[in-house]
Amino acid sequence: MNRRHDIDALRVLAFGLLILYHAAMLYVAGEGWDFHLKSSHTTEWLQYPMLFLNRWRMELLFLVSGLAVNFMRRRGSLGRLAGKRSVRLLLPLVFGVLVVVPIQPYVQGLSNHLIEPGFGHFLLRYWSGGPWPAGAFTGWQYGFTWNHLWYLPYLWVYTMLLLALLPLLESRHGQRLRAACLNLRGAPLLLLPALPLLLWNVLLADRYPVTGALWGDWYAHAVYATMFLYGYLLGTDSGVWTELARLRRTTLPLALICFALYLLGIKGLPEDAATPLWMAVRALHYLYLWSAIACVLGWGHAYLNRPFRWLPYAREAVYPWYVLHQSLLLLFAWWLMPLGLGPVAEPALILLGTVGGCALLHEGVIRRLRWLRPLFGLDMPVSTSAPTRSARMADDLA
Repeated sequence: MNRRHDIDALRVLAFGLLILYHAAMLYVAGEGWDFHLKSSHTTEWLQYPMLFLNRWRMELLFLVSGLAVNFMRRRGSLGRLAGKRSVRLLLPLVFGVLVVVPIQPYVQGLSNHLIEPGFGHFLLRYWSGGPWPAGAFTGWQYGFTWNHLWYLPYLWVYTMLLLALLPLLESRHGQRLRAACLNLRGAPLLLLPALPLLLWNVLLADRYPVTGALWGDWYAHAVYATMFLYGYLLGTDSGVWTELARLRRTTLPLALICFALYLLGIKGLPEDAATPLWMAVRALHYLYLWSAIACVLGWGHAYLNRPFRWLPYAREAVYPWYVLHQSLLLLFAWWLMPLGLGPVAEPALILLGTVGGCALLHEGVIRRLRWLRPLFGLDMPVSTSAPTRSARMADDLA
């Protein structure tokens, strides 16, 4: 199987954006932008680039993860695939929740003045499940938190559901459905995939606000699972990827126009505006979401599908960096924010510390210790031939 370098590169870039996004969460002001810590240098203008990204960034990651199942399905039984994905997703989740994440509720609890200093004492209490004062940290009511690692249990659930559905999807009728999806061209390819997402919003968004708690998060599940299924259906079909690349000069202005109109709607319409106007804003949201993803996929396929020298290393680094980054970010924020460094030096040093910490821990510790590698989602180092390495593409697409 030829390696799809553009998908590798998009995954690396998407997780890089995730680090920047979480760093910006320390500084964005306004209702609905709560985060574990907040700097004294918050500003409202950050809402605009944040909105530009957060309407599609996680959906893109779930789509890429659906692609991974498509790749892996060609190389083994459903049982073997289910076991392999379970180990790769759940082992880092458990290790992360117990070892990597606890620094986040600790500094948040200190910031809220609801826990006593002393990380060792906090960790023993955290491992025993609390209890905690109300509002001590995000997830206090459960006794523990997975914070940014919520993506892993959601992805595991969607993977297991998809594997259970694969016999149906691989049946004659299922193949017809997939062929119909892959034969979309032009305007239907840019419009039809947005319609189920809009439907989920109309049916579920008001009743089930996004929580990241897995159970009861039905609107988020509907959207993310749909994007995951889109990734599986998309696969590496050359026709639809060629069409996405051809449409890239259309999807870019379309996405920008949709975002501008959507922003005008959410910022300019009064709460008591007519229902059809708000429905138009909702439609713009999901048309922007899909056109932005189609734009990213199209431009990526046109310019990133080549063997960049940096890509193999970055591809391996993505999973450990994802597990580590928010704990390091909040730790450096807790250390640096009280120092009065100013609105430029403070975020620059926090970001530098986060990136540097991820790089040092990955290069100096994680990738060099065999027993530690699986705890951060990495395969054991083996000597393989080039074709076998190429066949391991899907394992990198967590």
